[in-house]
Amino acid sequence: MIQKKLLTLCLFLLPASALAGGGTGVQEGLLDINGASIHYVSQGSGTPMLLLHGYPLSGDLFARNRDALANAGYQVITIDHRGYGKSTAPTTDTGSLQTYAKDALAVLDRLNIPRAIIGGMSMGGPITFEMYREAPERFIGMILIDTLANPAGIVEQQLWKGMAQKAVTYGPQSLAPELLKDMLTGQTRMNRPGDAKTLTGIVSQASVAGDVAGAMVLANRPDSLPTLKTIRVPTLILEGLEDTVYPPEFSLKMQQNIPNAKLVIIPGAAHAAIFEKASVANAAIIDWARTVR
Repeated sequence: MIQKKLLTLCLFLLPASALAGGGTGVQEGLLDINGASIHYVSQGSGTPMLLLHGYPLSGDLFARNRDALANAGYQVITIDHRGYGKSTAPTTDTGSLQTYAKDALAVLDRLNIPRAIIGGMSMGGPITFEMYREAPERFIGMILIDTLANPAGIVEQQLWKGMAQKAVTYGPQSLAPELLKDMLTGQTRMNRPGDAKTLTGIVSQASVAGDVAGAMVLANRPDSLPTLKTIRVPTLILEGLEDTVYPPEFSLKMQQNIPNAKLVIIPGAAHAAIFEKASVANAAIIDWARTVR
């Protein structure tokens, strides 16, 4: 009994990364980054691949991608942006495009990763562009998932400001019904209710401050179209055919403006294609990444 209690105490005192990594190749923990506590998961070994989630989600968006990509020979790193998932933010800086980008670069620094394939879904796209403008030398390749380079128009700006107001008034969980109709196709919502439940749980983990900060980032994001022609690393663009948030036309425009970019359209997938059709997305990423040197 005494030995059992001592073992329990020792396990309690171990850091999260040590517990998660026990023979599974997974490390998980919290890093003090730029005044925030940033949660990260690192799985596998090989070429580093950092994936950035969209609004108002967390790194768990990529839970269906980590195993496949890690098994294909990649070190897959996901983070929760400040104010989302298990990450927290100080009241002095709840989040901005520049802060999200600096946080992600700092995580790579703390994990001793000088260069990586860096990708972003939805809001993660503008963050990826900001990282490239700040530190292009950190990129081995780029993945753009259901995102766009255009600034928000007047209608879209009001949509995101409305999301912020709803989060303040009714709480983060109130955003799920607004977003799930666009994240998942109707067929998936009807036939795979567990998918909607999973995404609802992820959305509900966000803080109100995080929801407001992210909404303002989307509403006020800069025009990244001029950045596209400066990208000099291999680029993969993944797009759900039924994405109604940022439809395939935007992905086609990015492909036309990024030198030698590859575009993969995923049938039967909406805005959260990376989650909804994970096996197809994983195969596309692995097939492309094997050509990246």
